[in-house]
Amino acid sequence: MFNLYKKMNVFLALAVLSACGGGSDPEPGPVVIADPPIIDVPDTPVGCNNVQYQIVAVTDDGLFNADYSPANTIDGNTAPDSRWSSEGVAQEIIFDLGTINPIGSLKVKWHNGAERQANFSIEASSDNSVWQSVLAESTSSGRHSGFEQVNVTSSEARYVKIIGMGNSQNEWNSIVEVEVHSCEGADGQLIDLYPNELGIELVDWYLSVPTDEDNSGTSDSIDEDDLAAGYTNSEYFYASADNGIVMRSPSYGFKTSTNTSYVRVELREMLRRGDRSIRTQGVNKNNWVFGAASNQGQAAAGGVDGELNVTLAVNNVTISGENYQIGRLVIGQIHANNDEPIRLYYRKLPGNDKGSVYFAHESRVEGSDEVYAEMIGSRSNSASNPSDGIALDEKFSYRINVTANLLTVTIIREGKDNIVADLDMSNSLFDEDDQYHYFKVGVYHLNNSSDPDEYAQATFYEIRNAHTGYAKSE
Repeated sequence: MFNLYKKMNVFLALAVLSACGGGSDPEPGPVVIADPPIIDVPDTPVGCNNVQYQIVAVTDDGLFNADYSPANTIDGNTAPDSRWSSEGVAQEIIFDLGTINPIGSLKVKWHNGAERQANFSIEASSDNSVWQSVLAESTSSGRHSGFEQVNVTSSEARYVKIIGMGNSQNEWNSIVEVEVHSCEGADGQLIDLYPNELGIELVDWYLSVPTDEDNSGTSDSIDEDDLAAGYTNSEYFYASADNGIVMRSPSYGFKTSTNTSYVRVELREMLRRGDRSIRTQGVNKNNWVFGAASNQGQAAAGGVDGELNVTLAVNNVTISGENYQIGRLVIGQIHANNDEPIRLYYRKLPGNDKGSVYFAHESRVEGSDEVYAEMIGSRSNSASNPSDGIALDEKFSYRINVTANLLTVTIIREGKDNIVADLDMSNSLFDEDDQYHYFKVGVYHLNNSSDPDEYAQATFYEIRNAHTGYAKSE
């Protein structure tokens, strides 16, 4: 039986639907770009005014690898193959801004930036002849696969030179993309803002991002240890100015497998907390089971039952595409072996200034349909503006709790009554001995038909997971 209520006022809101379910060296000399693109990369909050300058030309000493020219660093393409690479100590690449400007900051996407540290210095010049050191003998963090911000000593310059001195693994100097910015009061410090300093423990999650830097054909996975060490990606997973973690998913990109249709930037719960001797899948110490499972299953699992508490704000949704896909994303899940006991949705249509919240439940019973429950507003493709809906950038919280076979979903907003939904899962077969579960949190972007430049984004301020018998549980 399904029971949906708001405080003491009981009402039913149910919809049963089918699942929508090394080459030769080129001649040296500048490579001039007439109109280099300005890359749309989210700003990292560092207290700078962050004016980005147009780079009109880029050159090096002509010793770069033939396939990886200097021009690649300003072409707007952040794929790993679009990079500058030059082997050896003291290899130089010079960026020309066209005019003299006050500079104070660079954003650099290092090749393999999350796997190794680049060694470098930075110099500046007004005439490409006399050079001033603005950052000496620095290293990248080794923890960013996206752009990394580097502050330099404030100076007036037209030319900016990066001097590469190899990396922590070899003597290659490889840069995917570079931006030059102003920054008042810049003092030559590397800006290192890590989400794990924001009060969200990430050691029991791994992250999926829609890149393919390992050439696997599927999206990249960032494991628990790398997340705990401070991994960020300034395009998809980075710190916000108000102490949250931004997850930003495009409509198109690499996916987690060939079996899924949609792109995501999403955390997957990993109770093993970096212990690779424990397999990712299975009824084992990496996953949890329902309290209605057998004693044997409970003893083998990493935890029993579960509760997920999340505070977030949805910042952006799509406004184009197929009617049933526009404006929707999944912000939280429980995933089982092959099915999903719950997918929690946020959806805002283009004509509305507020969004709806609803969830779907899949049963394992063969031939059964998904059950949809509307908690705030409607999931309809033509829904009117929900009077009690949630606007973009509005903070709210949700709680997903499983006790035995009872699923309870709660929407929490300051100054408003909680909205609570209960669902009895006794007949959904998730308590059988081979069934294991894990929470997922993030932006599972369910629109693969929008305009290419559209995206979904949410900022997460709290993510807390707990299970009976799980060592982390308090």
